[in-house]
Amino acid sequence: MIHKNNPLIYSDFPDLDVIRVEDTYYMISTTMHMFPGGVILRSFDLLNWEILTYVFNELDETPASRLEEGQNIYGQGMWAPSMRYHNGRFYICFAANDTRKTYLYQAEHITGPWVKSEIEGFYHDSSLLFDEDRVFLVYGNTQIFLTELKDDLSGPKPGGLNRIIITDQDYVSLGYEGSHIQKIHGKYYVFMIHWLADGSKRRTQACFVSDSLEGTFFGKDVLDDDQGFLNAGIAQGGLIDTPEGDWYAMLFQDHGAIGRCPVLVPVIWENDFPIFGYGGRVPLALEVKSTRDNHNYAPLTDSDSFTYKTDQAGVVSLKNVWQWNHASDNGLWSVTDRPGALRITTRETVANVVMARNVLTQRMMGPISDITVQIDASKLHEGDFAGICALQGCYGWIAMTKRDGKYAIVMVEKQFDSKEGIWGVKGGDKSPGMEQDIVIVTNSVAEFRVIADFKDGKDEVKFLYKNKDGWEQIGPVHKLYYLLDHFMGCRVGLFLYSTQISGGSADFMNFNYSVLKEDFYEKY
Repeated sequence: MIHKNNPLIYSDFPDLDVIRVEDTYYMISTTMHMFPGGVILRSFDLLNWEILTYVFNELDETPASRLEEGQNIYGQGMWAPSMRYHNGRFYICFAANDTRKTYLYQAEHITGPWVKSEIEGFYHDSSLLFDEDRVFLVYGNTQIFLTELKDDLSGPKPGGLNRIIITDQDYVSLGYEGSHIQKIHGKYYVFMIHWLADGSKRRTQACFVSDSLEGTFFGKDVLDDDQGFLNAGIAQGGLIDTPEGDWYAMLFQDHGAIGRCPVLVPVIWENDFPIFGYGGRVPLALEVKSTRDNHNYAPLTDSDSFTYKTDQAGVVSLKNVWQWNHASDNGLWSVTDRPGALRITTRETVANVVMARNVLTQRMMGPISDITVQIDASKLHEGDFAGICALQGCYGWIAMTKRDGKYAIVMVEKQFDSKEGIWGVKGGDKSPGMEQDIVIVTNSVAEFRVIADFKDGKDEVKFLYKNKDGWEQIGPVHKLYYLLDHFMGCRVGLFLYSTQISGGSADFMNFNYSVLKEDFYEKY
């Protein structure tokens, strides 16, 4: 038996869908504006997970997905994927909120190759159902629709079933959404997230059931619990069974700036209806039997020496913990030009870090992320910034720059603006950020440190640089916020951008990532 605390992963893996194929569990999560996209994780016990693969490198290669022409897809891209395994084939379906299209990927093996197609129409938070020789989509917000698809899944089937199965008349703002439809024990279950209208302002999990797809769906809210964390309800997801016949729900919970974290909930059945948790509560810790004992899981975040070799096709594949903020320009980065270093070069000038091309990111991980990196800024141009950031709408960063021919270390932040509220700056922030501190240096090589504390919703980050006396903080403690402009948990990012003239370069070396549970944050 494997023991684990809830949330399972103290990091941003939202809109989960989980399946089991024989002894292996697979989970897919929303990746929005990050590429490669469609992250798939693997587990043998539902508790410990590792990144296995991605579904796509880029969707439609639009200017917005590439941060070109002043456009972006922050908070858009792929949302709420549905994953299914049917007749020896894997299927993944999702809508992208920038292109307003619904995509379908198919593969014989979970690691691909994935074949891309489109389903005619736009289906919000859709869920696939294979029912014998028919296939359906369930989707929508407040009104939940059931639509039968053509045999080739290319669009709605002419004359096929197409109906509203659930309508919510009693909600605060969201209503029912995040649908997951499953056929269990011969009945049809739809699981959704719900926001109660009783003033609690907390999301709940709902379940509806019907004996047939043509019949009436009856249901209710089935889980209302926040585990004592800031009234953040645990909800949105489907059910999964173990080989032994035990049942669980894989849901998620908002955890402030770190993002939306996966939570595993035990499920039992009474009169063909699922009962979530123990006495209506989600356990803080649980045990699940592993299908493969002693499996060594790869970490979900990792250090990197940037020592890579090209494959037979001359392509370099970075560790799968890395994702680019928007689609990368592969002609402007390299890990082979200078072995042991990630080199980034600029091709244009931009206003700030959120519009910079080729920002290489990893998820932040709670309780505390402690990250260091060395930067060689000797190839910077005047007005360039090369550094490490806490990437979100209200970002903060430390960087090397070149100013009046001299090297300097600067700390810059974008502070929360109450006028913008939870929506942040939609459409892309064009401001340069607020410079909070600067230190003139003589050396073009610097070592930076980022310490981010997410314990109990603290959501603060400090930026430090190394001098002859050790680590020195620069600028104020920066407050992090989960806002809907990016709609994503905070990321650590390595970046370079130019404000005056393009063509500068920077080398990033010795990236070290530690996840700490000790309460040492105040020591620095």
